[in-house]
Amino acid sequence: MIDRTATPTVLLVDDNPQNLELLEAYMEDLPEVRVVTATNGLEALARVAEESPGLILLDIMMPKMSGFEVCKRIKSDPKTRDITVIMVTALNEASDIERAAECGTDDYISKPIDRVALVNQVRSILTGKSRSKV
Repeated sequence: MIDRTATPTVLLVDDNPQNLELLEAYMEDLPEVRVVTATNGLEALARVAEESPGLILLDIMMPKMSGFEVCKRIKSDPKTRDITVIMVTALNEASDIERAAECGTDDYISKPIDRVALVNQVRSILTGKSRSKV
């Protein structure tokens, strides 16, 4: 059994293998974080149930279920609504950002991703969550 209180978990969700690999490489800058992945929306929801991540980096355009729908389901469930969801996407129109906000996303990052900014943001979110649980 994994002690999830000691090691924060980040769920990376993207259907593009190169994007997922890139995000995983970025997370290597955070050795204190456990990384799990999913390649579509349905798999993401299953991983949320299995892993109880503290943070999800979520692509929007995916097969089987969009990131918008995944976020909406996570945020509508009392058991998972406190998970921080950051949408990471190539979509950057005002209407996309507005739709993401309506789904309940906590933040929105447009691709290409700035590695240093992302790592700092993830560290800040997980550190803040750790402090609030103590």
